Amino acid sequence: MKMLQLPDAAEALPGRSSSMRVPDRHAVLHTTMQRPFPSSTQTALFGMGCFWGAEKKFWQTEGVYTTAVGYASGFTPNPLYEEVCSGLTGHNEVVLVVFDPAIITFSRLLQIFWQGHNPTSGMRQGNDVGTQYRSGIYYSDEQQRNEAENSALIYQKALDNAGMGSITTEILPAPVFYYAEAYHQQYLAKNPGGYCPDITCHVTGLPTFPS
Repeated sequence: MKMLQLPDAAEALPGRSSSMRVPDRHAVLHTTMQRPFPSSTQTALFGMGCFWGAEKKFWQTEGVYTTAVGYASGFTPNPLYEEVCSGLTGHNEVVLVVFDPAIITFSRLLQIFWQGHNPTSGMRQGNDVGTQYRSGIYYSDEQQRNEAENSALIYQKALDNAGMGSITTEILPAPVFYYAEAYHQQYLAKNPGGYCPDITCHVTGLPTFPS
Protein backbone atom coordinates (compact mmCIF):
# COMPACT_ATOMS: atom_id res chain seq x y z
CA MET A 1 0.00 0.00 0.00
CA LYS A 2 1.35 3.39 -1.00
CA MET A 3 0.12 4.98 2.23
CA LEU A 4 2.54 2.72 4.14
CA GLN A 5 5.59 3.65 2.07
CA LEU A 6 7.49 6.91 2.32
CA PRO A 7 7.85 8.74 -1.01
CA ASP A 8 11.20 9.89 -2.32
CA ALA A 9 11.93 13.53 -3.09
CA ALA A 10 11.04 13.13 -6.76
CA GLU A 11 7.57 11.80 -5.90
CA ALA A 12 6.76 14.39 -3.22
CA LEU A 13 4.21 17.13 -3.74
CA PRO A 14 5.72 20.57 -4.49
CA GLY A 15 4.12 22.47 -1.63
CA ARG A 16 4.33 26.24 -1.41
CA SER A 17 6.49 29.10 -0.20
CA SER A 18 3.93 30.70 2.11
CA SER A 19 3.88 29.50 5.71
CA MET A 20 0.76 28.60 7.66
CA ARG A 21 -0.85 31.33 9.73
CA VAL A 22 -1.48 30.22 13.31
CA PRO A 23 -2.75 31.98 16.45
CA ASP A 24 -0.28 34.09 18.38
CA ARG A 25 -1.26 32.49 21.69
CA HIS A 26 -1.80 28.96 22.92
CA ALA A 27 -5.50 28.33 23.53
CA VAL A 28 -4.84 26.63 26.90
CA LEU A 29 -1.51 27.93 28.21
CA HIS A 30 -1.89 31.45 26.74
CA THR A 31 1.81 31.47 25.88
CA THR A 32 3.41 32.30 22.56
CA MET A 33 3.31 29.54 19.95
CA GLN A 34 6.07 30.80 17.69
CA ARG A 35 9.65 31.90 18.14
CA PRO A 36 11.23 33.66 19.88
CA PHE A 37 10.65 31.54 22.97
CA PRO A 38 12.10 32.42 26.41
CA SER A 39 15.85 31.87 26.52
CA SER A 40 15.43 29.53 29.50
CA THR A 41 13.46 27.01 27.42
CA GLN A 42 14.42 24.16 25.11
CA THR A 43 12.49 22.47 22.31
CA ALA A 44 11.60 18.87 21.57
CA LEU A 45 9.78 17.34 18.61
CA PHE A 46 7.80 14.10 18.77
CA GLY A 47 5.71 11.99 16.40
CA MET A 48 3.21 9.78 18.24
CA GLY A 49 0.39 9.17 15.80
CA CYS A 50 -2.57 11.57 15.72
CA PHE A 51 -1.15 14.86 16.94
CA TRP A 52 -4.34 16.02 18.69
CA GLY A 53 -4.08 13.64 21.62
CA ALA A 54 -0.29 13.88 21.78
CA GLU A 55 -0.39 17.65 22.07
CA LYS A 56 -2.96 17.48 24.88
CA LYS A 57 -0.75 15.12 26.86
CA PHE A 58 2.18 17.53 26.68
CA TRP A 59 0.31 20.76 27.37
CA GLN A 60 -0.99 19.11 30.56
CA THR A 61 2.58 18.47 31.73
CA GLU A 62 4.12 20.78 34.31
CA GLY A 63 7.16 22.60 32.97
CA VAL A 64 5.93 22.77 29.38
CA TYR A 65 5.87 26.39 28.22
CA THR A 66 3.96 25.86 24.98
CA THR A 67 3.00 23.27 22.40
CA ALA A 68 2.03 23.29 18.74
CA VAL A 69 1.16 20.66 16.16
CA GLY A 70 2.60 20.45 12.70
CA TYR A 71 4.38 18.44 10.05
CA ALA A 72 8.02 17.39 9.80
CA SER A 73 10.50 14.84 8.44
CA GLY A 74 9.23 14.97 4.87
CA PHE A 75 9.95 16.84 1.65
CA THR A 76 7.00 19.13 0.86
CA PRO A 77 7.43 22.73 2.11
CA ASN A 78 4.47 24.19 4.01
CA PRO A 79 2.13 21.25 3.37
CA LEU A 80 -1.61 21.17 3.90
CA TYR A 81 -3.26 18.53 6.07
CA GLU A 82 -4.89 16.88 3.08
CA GLU A 83 -1.52 16.67 1.35
CA VAL A 84 0.10 15.05 4.36
CA CYS A 85 -2.75 12.52 4.54
CA SER A 86 -2.18 11.63 0.88
CA GLY A 87 1.17 10.08 1.78
CA LEU A 88 2.90 12.17 -0.88
CA THR A 89 4.74 14.65 1.34
CA GLY A 90 6.77 12.24 3.49
CA HIS A 91 5.82 14.27 6.55
CA ASN A 92 4.89 12.99 9.97
CA GLU A 93 2.28 14.49 12.30
CA VAL A 94 4.39 15.91 15.12
CA VAL A 95 4.14 17.94 18.31
CA LEU A 96 6.51 20.78 19.09
CA VAL A 97 7.12 20.90 22.85
CA VAL A 98 8.81 23.95 24.36
CA PHE A 99 9.83 23.19 27.92
CA ASP A 100 11.74 24.60 30.89
CA PRO A 101 14.52 22.11 31.75
CA ALA A 102 14.70 23.54 35.27
CA ILE A 103 11.20 22.12 35.86
CA ILE A 104 10.99 19.09 33.56
CA THR A 105 13.82 17.19 31.91
CA PHE A 106 14.00 15.89 28.37
CA SER A 107 14.28 12.42 29.89
CA ARG A 108 10.87 12.85 31.51
CA LEU A 109 9.41 13.96 28.17
CA LEU A 110 10.83 10.79 26.65
CA GLN A 111 9.01 8.70 29.27
CA ILE A 112 5.76 10.41 28.29
CA PHE A 113 6.58 9.77 24.64
CA TRP A 114 7.26 6.03 24.99
CA GLN A 115 4.26 5.35 27.19
CA GLY A 116 1.87 7.56 25.25
CA HIS A 117 1.76 5.50 22.05
CA ASN A 118 2.78 2.16 20.57
CA PRO A 119 6.33 2.59 19.21
CA THR A 120 6.34 -0.87 17.62
CA SER A 121 3.52 -0.45 15.11
CA GLY A 122 5.31 1.06 12.12
CA MET A 123 3.18 3.30 9.92
CA ARG A 124 0.12 3.30 12.15
CA GLN A 125 -1.31 3.98 15.58
CA GLY A 126 -4.45 2.08 16.44
CA ASN A 127 -6.95 2.52 13.62
CA ASP A 128 -4.95 5.40 12.11
CA VAL A 129 -2.93 4.06 9.18
CA GLY A 130 -0.42 5.98 7.09
CA THR A 131 3.12 7.31 7.02
CA GLN A 132 2.04 10.43 8.93
CA TYR A 133 1.31 8.29 12.00
CA ARG A 134 4.79 6.84 12.43
CA SER A 135 6.71 7.10 15.68
CA GLY A 136 9.53 9.64 15.76
CA ILE A 137 11.89 11.58 18.01
CA TYR A 138 13.62 14.54 16.36
CA TYR A 139 16.48 15.78 18.49
CA SER A 140 17.81 19.34 18.64
CA ASP A 141 21.31 18.57 19.94
CA GLU A 142 23.69 15.73 20.75
CA GLN A 143 22.55 15.48 24.35
CA GLN A 144 18.97 14.92 23.22
CA ARG A 145 20.15 12.38 20.67
CA ASN A 146 22.07 10.41 23.28
CA GLU A 147 19.16 10.48 25.72
CA ALA A 148 16.71 9.43 22.99
CA GLU A 149 18.86 6.53 21.82
CA ASN A 150 19.55 5.33 25.36
CA SER A 151 15.87 5.53 26.27
CA ALA A 152 15.01 3.45 23.21
CA LEU A 153 17.40 0.73 24.38
CA ILE A 154 15.90 0.79 27.87
CA TYR A 155 12.33 0.64 26.61
CA GLN A 156 13.13 -2.11 24.12
CA LYS A 157 14.22 -4.29 27.03
CA ALA A 158 10.89 -3.63 28.73
CA LEU A 159 9.09 -4.54 25.50
CA ASP A 160 11.16 -7.71 25.14
CA ASN A 161 10.30 -8.73 28.69
CA ALA A 162 6.63 -8.19 27.87
CA GLY A 163 6.93 -10.36 24.75
CA MET A 164 6.22 -7.45 22.41
CA GLY A 165 7.75 -6.29 19.15
CA SER A 166 10.71 -4.17 18.12
CA ILE A 167 10.70 -0.38 18.26
CA THR A 168 10.15 1.24 14.84
CA THR A 169 10.69 4.81 16.06
CA GLU A 170 12.83 7.01 13.83
CA ILE A 171 15.38 9.04 15.81
CA LEU A 172 16.66 11.85 13.59
CA PRO A 173 18.02 15.40 13.76
CA ALA A 174 15.20 17.91 14.11
CA PRO A 175 13.99 18.83 10.62
CA VAL A 176 12.09 21.94 9.59
CA PHE A 177 8.85 22.16 11.55
CA TYR A 178 5.85 23.34 9.55
CA TYR A 179 2.90 24.52 11.63
CA ALA A 180 -0.39 22.77 10.96
CA GLU A 181 -3.56 24.69 10.20
CA ALA A 182 -5.01 26.86 12.97
CA TYR A 183 -7.96 24.54 13.58
CA HIS A 184 -5.57 21.70 14.49
CA GLN A 185 -3.82 23.73 17.20
CA GLN A 186 -5.04 22.64 20.66
CA TYR A 187 -7.85 20.84 18.85
CA LEU A 188 -9.04 18.86 21.87
CA ALA A 189 -9.34 21.99 23.99
CA LYS A 190 -11.65 23.48 21.36
CA ASN A 191 -13.43 20.17 20.73
CA PRO A 192 -13.36 18.30 24.07
CA GLY A 193 -15.54 15.50 22.74
CA GLY A 194 -13.42 15.10 19.63
CA TYR A 195 -11.64 12.02 18.36
CA CYS A 196 -9.08 10.56 20.78
CA PRO A 197 -9.71 12.84 23.78
CA ASP A 198 -7.18 10.76 25.72
CA ILE A 199 -3.93 9.71 24.05
CA THR A 200 -4.05 6.38 25.86
CA CYS A 201 -6.96 5.35 23.63
CA HIS A 202 -4.39 3.81 21.27
CA VAL A 203 -2.28 2.10 23.92
CA THR A 204 -3.09 -1.40 25.08
CA GLY A 205 -0.86 -3.66 27.13
CA LEU A 206 2.35 -1.67 26.76
CA PRO A 207 4.84 -1.86 29.65
CA THR A 208 5.62 1.23 31.67
CA PHE A 209 8.97 2.88 31.16
CA PRO A 210 11.43 1.53 33.76
CA SER A 211 12.08 4.05 36.53
